[in-house]
Amino acid sequence: MSMENKIIDRKTDYQKTEERMAGTSGGRIKGPRAGAGTADRVDYGRVERQARIKNRVGKTITYMLLTLWALVVLFPFYWMVLTSLKGYGAYNSEFIPRFYTLSPTLQNYVDAFTTVSLGRYLLNTAVFTLVTTGLMLGVIVLAAFAFARLEFKGKHILFVAFLSLMMIPNELVVITNFVTVTSLDLRNTFTGLILPSVTSVFYIYLLKENFEQIPDSLYYAAKVDGTSDLKYLFKVMIPISKPTLVTVTILKVIECWNSYVWPRLITDNPDYYLVSNGIQEIRENGFGRENIPAMMAAVVVISVPLVLLFLVFRKKIMAGVSRGGTKF
Repeated sequence: MSMENKIIDRKTDYQKTEERMAGTSGGRIKGPRAGAGTADRVDYGRVERQARIKNRVGKTITYMLLTLWALVVLFPFYWMVLTSLKGYGAYNSEFIPRFYTLSPTLQNYVDAFTTVSLGRYLLNTAVFTLVTTGLMLGVIVLAAFAFARLEFKGKHILFVAFLSLMMIPNELVVITNFVTVTSLDLRNTFTGLILPSVTSVFYIYLLKENFEQIPDSLYYAAKVDGTSDLKYLFKVMIPISKPTLVTVTILKVIECWNSYVWPRLITDNPDYYLVSNGIQEIRENGFGRENIPAMMAAVVVISVPLVLLFLVFRKKIMAGVSRGGTKF
């Protein structure tokens, strides 16, 4: 074999090797590329369908649980209103309680205001609630401002000692307050009812934390302009903290309206009864223990103001609660 033939054979082998390698490489590259798009489309479509199904199932379960919880929460109120609309005879004739009434009556509401002094109890409670809430707001705003912005010796130690009061059981506080009010001859007076409730360690702490979220730069800028501390408090801090103050006010109103133990201890004169212990008086000396529909009518009248208060200010309550975790 000549030298030229050997060179030609080597070139031919080399070309065949290159073609074989190119074909193998092309098969490896083209194969996955051709199938990748189809596989990806199938996977994305499946993921989207699964996500939609999970979302629908999750929402369905959530709404079912919320509906069930709403029924559990609202049923006692519905039963109270329903019972108040039943006549005394119709209520006692039901061996099996019915969830409806064919002959509703408002006579129980008339009896609630004529048989007992329910109107006086409501007036006493309104006065007690408004005065107590107003005084408490003044106290907690000034105390929270002092702990949040003013600098004085022993501030942190004093605040820790102040917070430690929350560890004292309420029963001990009630006993101490009872002895103090009795020694001051303030029983059966609005002063004795109101004084122990004009401050709250928890509300001071809550408002102090809210005040501390306001940037210090605003306070320093106000001091440079010659603004006094009280003016800065009323012009800057209170408007910024309005949602929290509204929430505290509503919670205090509810607390005062539902107050039972302290008014029961400090008053034995019906002229100073609140609605909480007035209900007990109605049960014992008013309608009697058998007239449940009239009792329910009185309870409905007492509960309506709080329900309306929540419905009117529910957005502000939610805003005040959610704002607690927001920083400026």
